Amino acid sequence: MGRVIEQRKTKRFDLKLPLTVVRKSFQPVSSPGETKNVSAGGVLFYSELEAEVGEPIEYIITFPTHSINGGSVNLRCLGKVVRLETNGAEEGGRRLIAATLERYEFLREENQ
Repeated sequence: MGRVIEQRKTKRFDLKLPLTVVRKSFQPVSSPGETKNVSAGGVLFYSELEAEVGEPIEYIITFPTHSINGGSVNLRCLGKVVRLETNGAEEGGRRLIAATLERYEFLREENQ
């Protein structure tokens, strides 16, 4: 009695990584944020972005590398907003946004 049944299909990883929303509802934006957790199916991130559930977004997650040149790997993702959490959102007024990860591609840095 009272047991919570996990309904997630993929494992979530608690990762704090830089994230930038670059397109919202097919319009260019530039809204920095930070991931709270990442899975194969989506991401939960902090942002000041005004968004609505169901809205398509494009975001870039930056993964640091441990190479000699100290570069990074950018993952460009397409998805949609599935949940917004504004109550109790910490981190300086930022809200939590959950988004799907429907398509992605790795981007090379121009200066590498």
